[in-house]
Amino acid sequence: MKIGFIGAGNMAQAMINGWLKQKTVAATDILIHGGNPAHYQAFADESGVVALDSNQAVAEQADLLVLAVKPMMASDIFEEVTDILQKRQIPVVSIMSGVSLLQMEGYLNDRDYPLIRIMPNLNVAINAGMTAYAANATAQSAVPEVVALLDALGASIALPEADFSTFVALAGSSPAFIYLFIDALSRAGVKHGLTKDAATKIAAQALVGSGQMVLASSESPFDLIDKVSSPGGTTVAGVLAMEAAGFMTSVVAGVDATIAKDQETEE
Repeated sequence: MKIGFIGAGNMAQAMINGWLKQKTVAATDILIHGGNPAHYQAFADESGVVALDSNQAVAEQADLLVLAVKPMMASDIFEEVTDILQKRQIPVVSIMSGVSLLQMEGYLNDRDYPLIRIMPNLNVAINAGMTAYAANATAQSAVPEVVALLDALGASIALPEADFSTFVALAGSSPAFIYLFIDALSRAGVKHGLTKDAATKIAAQALVGSGQMVLASSESPFDLIDKVSSPGGTTVAGVLAMEAAGFMTSVVAGVDATIAKDQETEE
């Protein structure tokens, strides 16, 4: 199966790199075209994927088409490739934030065209990503194949489109929040005598292991907190101090602000 990308920016390259690392897709089966020839050609030269000279060429040769362009370009891109897509009826996967399945059906003038909307995060580049997806009724037969591709990049979850803004906060933007937490932990380590490199390595590995523990356990994160905490011990003292400083409320506030901004962008 040949996978075509219209758009070769950071997210497209992250997905492609993830597949290439896992050998999920051969480089020669990935076709790309973007707005900056020097940019996408350099990526093609480095990765071995196939650079084509137009969006139409990608749509004509791909078995699955990924739209990885900025949302404001949606109308123009569909105008370029709609005739080809209506003739070929290949599934289209969109990572365009804020462009709904219904809007894409409108651009195609076809309510029965197979469309899947996905929302990955940049961790797909190291096969540790999280991707939400939603499909229209016509695309249901293509969903298992697309989900297999997404799961090769980490994990995926089916969500209603109405929940995509929340997903953006919990998975798309949250790596920045987590990096901030790691940096805060490492700076605290430096305060108490560790080098920044050592403190960052310790904090980052603790985050990795804790995330894996949550995924592997049937218990809630709060139950796991109780397992780490001894009566009258150091962990309880730290948790209470962080809560007194507003840790949980600040996290919720960050998520709220992210969702509000995403919904504002969609409007």
